[in-house]
Amino acid sequence: MRVLLIEDDAALGAAVRDQVRADGHTVDWVTRLDDAGAALKAGGFELVLLDLMLPDGRGIPFLKALRAEGAVVPVIILTALDQVSDRIDGLNAGADDYLVKPFDLTELSARIGSVARRYTGNPNPLITLGPLSVDLAARVVKKDGRKVQLTAREWVLFEAFVQRPGRLLSKPQLEERLYSFDDSVESNAIEVHVSRLRKKLGRWVVQTERGLGYRLGTP
Repeated sequence: MRVLLIEDDAALGAAVRDQVRADGHTVDWVTRLDDAGAALKAGGFELVLLDLMLPDGRGIPFLKALRAEGAVVPVIILTALDQVSDRIDGLNAGADDYLVKPFDLTELSARIGSVARRYTGNPNPLITLGPLSVDLAARVVKKDGRKVQLTAREWVLFEAFVQRPGRLLSKPQLEERLYSFDDSVESNAIEVHVSRLRKKLGRWVVQTERGLGYRLGTP
């Protein structure tokens, strides 16, 4: 999943970025609302982590404007504002969750997973695909009962297919999930990761539509 982090505190921002990356997601980190707006217009984000007190403005008006424009990207607010009225304002502005600083990074990971599952229409983290059992919350996949070790990017790619069964995903769409703005993308990166998934999970797991993209296969 590709995540936009909007946070001006250097220490907290780095900690959150590293945690989200360790969970296998791609993260772009900005410290100002104007940069956040430009990033969101470029598209490709599936979750926003939003601080409410930024150098160039407040997060609530930014979120309200985002929703008024029709943006449906899920947003989790990360803030030191802990009054009930602050939470109500954030949720009424269109936030999907509200986490008060300081927070445990593992809780943030759990909140991100929960919001992501709700938006993909499958709140159940346990999925069975033929010989595969998939736990989206724990980020674990087993084949015939045995755990299969996937790299972070292999998991992100596999998760993209699992969360969108039957949907065709183009190569650019998959690259957006795997790489941030600052990453260099090798021309055959998606093909390499798809090949590795097939070797580990079964050749059926990813179906290729020549010239169009890839989709989750059926066993």
